[in-house]
Amino acid sequence: MGLINATVDLFPPALPVGFAHHAGALDAAMQAQLLAAVRAVEAEAPLTRVRTKMGGLTSAAMTNCGAAGWWSDARGYRYERTNPATGRPWPAMPAAFRAALGRIAAHTPWPDFAPDACLINYYAAGARMGLHQDRDERDFGQPIITICLGDAADFLVGGANRGDATIAVVVRSGDAMVMGGPARLFYHGIRKIYPGTGPIAGLIGRYSLTLRKAL
Repeated sequence: MGLINATVDLFPPALPVGFAHHAGALDAAMQAQLLAAVRAVEAEAPLTRVRTKMGGLTSAAMTNCGAAGWWSDARGYRYERTNPATGRPWPAMPAAFRAALGRIAAHTPWPDFAPDACLINYYAAGARMGLHQDRDERDFGQPIITICLGDAADFLVGGANRGDATIAVVVRSGDAMVMGGPARLFYHGIRKIYPGTGPIAGLIGRYSLTLRKAL
């Protein structure tokens, strides 16, 4: 099992207004249902490392489900209604995703949040995600909700400017994060994965399911 700095949980930092970390939001049964649903999405729309505007490939592999999917290539960052890799519509958002979202959103200022897109990122050992803003959506009044499955990770959240100081939050399987209101456009990313810390049988690595209102 990988080692995690336990002091992060014993003495949690003050989180920015509008950012919430819901530790243990989803039980083991719900996590298993979500993993099965993720694997079904992957069967229709396989994971891929997409090309960034700078010409490199993303560290994490990704796929999408819902009415639209986030994509990146030489044309830039955007949402597409069809999968550019296959030419087919993205898989429908699984019922398990919506059930999990209902449990989480009920405890937020957005209990009726109805996302139309879910970006699924897969992090193998050593993968990470640089600091970035989620700003390709049309309505910034809608929150972003991310669900974690598998290995623990250091999630970084900063401020409205790239150079703002960041806070590291250890996120584990079954946790959820909500970014809305003042934190909706805050920079955030994944600094590190802790291999071997995930509790779900058959899952090596980490998935993040990021639910957004894109269109």
